[in-house]
Formats: sequence, structure tokens, C-alpha cells
Amino acid sequence: MSQPVLIDNVEHHDLKYISGHAPAFGDSVNQAPVFPTEFADIQREYPIFFRRDNQGTFYAIALLGLDKDENLFLDGNHWNARYIPAMIARGPFLIGFKSEEIDGETRREPMIHADITHPRFSRTEGEPLFLPHGGNAPRLERIARTLRTIHTGAEVMPVMFSSFEAAGLLAPIEVDIRLDETTAYKIPDLFGISAEALNGLKGEALHALNQSGFLALAFQVMSSLGNMSKIIELKNHKRGAGL
Repeated sequence: MSQPVLIDNVEHHDLKYISGHAPAFGDSVNQAPVFPTEFADIQREYPIFFRRDNQGTFYAIALLGLDKDENLFLDGNHWNARYIPAMIARGPFLIGFKSEEIDGETRREPMIHADITHPRFSRTEGEPLFLPHGGNAPRLERIARTLRTIHTGAEVMPVMFSSFEAAGLLAPIEVDIRLDETTAYKIPDLFGISAEALNGLKGEALHALNQSGFLALAFQVMSSLGNMSKIIELKNHKRGAGL
């Protein structure tokens, strides 16, 4: 990946964005990081699990496939779901920060950056990023909303996991899937919300989670596990089609 650059309506006035989904755009992934700010949409389409990074910090993922580089929701250049995880939908865009002096105080203002060497960008085809008079085109406005979802969600995530841990809600999950007598999958190192602990919440712990909005998120994570049946259905369809 090249060094991301600040997107502006002068230097990039004719830059266009090629929409759609394909392996060439990096969409062949079997999981995607997700954020609390999108759990309500994610839980309608994908199973949500938690993992730990090398430092032991929890993060959330949406499961998209069972094999390496397998995205069961990717069909040609179409993504078969009503909602696409923000980290996928952002494409080659990301938030960078610009330091500005405002009233004698240095503030870091978020700005849209992008790797303009990415195959989604073109000067000749695709959707414009800017309007003829210089304002943001609808595509760039959608990207800005997606980046806000990620930015706000990344700020909320550590607080959410701290609250889940304090309430004793986090528990390891064993995912064992058997498609037939010879084909089985076991997905290691996953965590989720303990149904027993969640249903046993009472008093101050229950009130605190409810007031913070994290109780609703915990229920959304649990509800999302019903989408495992969709993962299995999509996998069986793919196997049946010989793909």
C-alpha cells in the first residue's frame, strides 16, 4: 500500500471510484473487523464473535466464510447482504488527522485520506468523488459516513469490552461445524457473550450496562449467532455448485 494522501477537490477533482466487489478489491476475506456502532446492522446478516490480539486486547469480527480467503457473501461482483461491514465498505479510504491551531489550542482534525494507487480509483470510469463545482459527490459523502462509523466505534470499543469484562459476560466459544461425514470445521480462539451471565445480570450491574447502551449491544451479539445457519447454508450451496 502506498502512502495515503489527503483527498481534496483541487488535486483530485477528476478522481473516480469504481464500485462493486471482487477479489481484486480485497473482498476475499473470511472475516472482517466490526465496531459497536454497526452491531445493529451487522447482527441482521453475520455472526459476531470476539477475538484477542497479540496484546490480549479484545476486538469484534463478523464471520464471512469458513475457508481461508473465503467470502461466502461474495458472488461475482456482487455482495449478497443488506449491509456491508464498514471496514470493507470504506475501501481504500481512511481517516488521517491534521493539526490546527484554533483559539491558541492545537487540535487534531479528522480528514479523509486514501491510497490513490488502489485499483478502485480511476480517472476515466466510475463514480466521481467531487461535484463539478467542488463539493463532495454522494459517493464521498457515503465514505465519510462509513469512516465516522469506524472512528466512533473504535473509541467506544475499549469501553464496551471493559464493561463486558466487569460484568463477567465474556466467555470462550467453541465453533464446530460438520457439513457431512468427511467435512468439518473448527474455528479456534473465539469469544462471545455468555447467555447464562447475561440472563443472570441484576441490580447495579444490569443498570450500568443498560444506561451505557452496552446491554443492547450484548443482546445484538447473541442474536447474531443465529446467522451461523446462513453461513452453513451458503457453504453447502457453494459446495453443491462445485465452486
